[in-house]
Amino acid sequence: MKKILLSMACLMAVLALSAQSTAKKFVLNLTADGESNLTCYLPQNPSGRAVVDCPGGGYSHLALNHEGYDWAEYFNKQGIAFFVLKYRMPHGRYTVPMEDACKAMRTVRDSASVWNINREDVGIMGFSAGGHLASSVSTLAEYDARPNFSILFYPVISMKPKKGHGGSSYNLLGEEGVKDEKLVDHYSTEKQVRRHLTPRAIILLANDDGAVPPVTNGVAYYSRMRQQGNECSMCIYPTGGHGFGFRSTWAYHDQMLSDLTRWLDSFKAPRKDAIRVACIGNSITDGSGIDMATQKGYPAILQNKLGDGYEVKNYGLSARTLLCKGDVPYMKEMGWRDALAFQPNIVVVKLGTNDSKTHNWVHKAEFGKDLQTMVDSLKALSSNPKIYLCSPIPAFKPSWTINDSVIVNGEIPVIKKVAKKNKCGFIDLHSKYTFADLMLDDGIHPNGKGAVKMAEIIYEAISEKK
Repeated sequence: MKKILLSMACLMAVLALSAQSTAKKFVLNLTADGESNLTCYLPQNPSGRAVVDCPGGGYSHLALNHEGYDWAEYFNKQGIAFFVLKYRMPHGRYTVPMEDACKAMRTVRDSASVWNINREDVGIMGFSAGGHLASSVSTLAEYDARPNFSILFYPVISMKPKKGHGGSSYNLLGEEGVKDEKLVDHYSTEKQVRRHLTPRAIILLANDDGAVPPVTNGVAYYSRMRQQGNECSMCIYPTGGHGFGFRSTWAYHDQMLSDLTRWLDSFKAPRKDAIRVACIGNSITDGSGIDMATQKGYPAILQNKLGDGYEVKNYGLSARTLLCKGDVPYMKEMGWRDALAFQPNIVVVKLGTNDSKTHNWVHKAEFGKDLQTMVDSLKALSSNPKIYLCSPIPAFKPSWTINDSVIVNGEIPVIKKVAKKNKCGFIDLHSKYTFADLMLDDGIHPNGKGAVKMAEIIYEAISEKK
């Protein structure tokens, strides 16, 4: 009898704790028939952070308990809103799970003000095949559905049946789909990681996972993230196999929760009222040649100088041109769409270096028109941004036929003219960046110290107008 009473007391204590952490639980249908829905757990003391969860099951079923509902208390206790996604099985219709996951992300963001959520602090979590879905949303989705961070448990990453998980590949892509090399590559998410655009991630798995090989999946995703300079962490536990989820019987359960909590605490969300700054440019903005440019490129340095009242994002894309007839036009890229969707309050445009190449400058007559098109798109944003047009920094060497004379005599006069016509700020980087000794060997890209100098020049220009 005493044991029964003790058990009941423990159960009541757990329920009371749960009640303290979770303020409201409800189910929201995402499809009219309810096949896809969100089970929503709103915390008693919201921090503004949210996580959308994708349970695994090989794209044939869903492990909704230990990879879903059982996590609610853990997140709500930290003030994190938690949403378990029941997504539809694809049966070879490979877009279906992605549609459900993207709708879930958009639903959470659209309801942010009502649910006390920061729209810029919504993450996604996934297990096994659900990890593949989470990584797909992280790499392939448009800006409004892409998460701000990803939590991937023993994820399926490769869609090659022999490298990933055969059942997941066949169930998602179908018998014919797995024979389509382009389709397989498209959904092998380690190949879709984009520098600066793919959100930070943590990957958690067991070394002895025999169902989803770590090296060609979770480790491959980490490797690609690190190669791209994106922020990524990985925890590999000695044992646990596949599918440990929230099971408390797993030997490393408590350590895993501690690791995940510390990771979540390691980064802060931007303030809801932060002034948004979009840095648009080519490889110089991107930070090409600077290891971990996400942290050490000029936009990251600018963020540090401006402080937490600002949110600075790096939309630099290597090799891109302003010219729409150039070899790699910036305005045809996801990064450009992201920059617009970001609804920036301040925009810093630094393009033109690649346009000066011999094979691109044959289209010089359209340079001003294309710059005006970019400015018009930015001016049309509801955020009504202040736009700064920068001259390119000097080309200290003629690498890749980049021509400093073209920059000085052909591009800069046009940039000044467009800036004056549209009442944009003009930042003369070409005159102010005189640091030939702070360049990489190619004479085109600043090194880490050069990036600091660029940030200082741009910071001064922005500060003058504040």
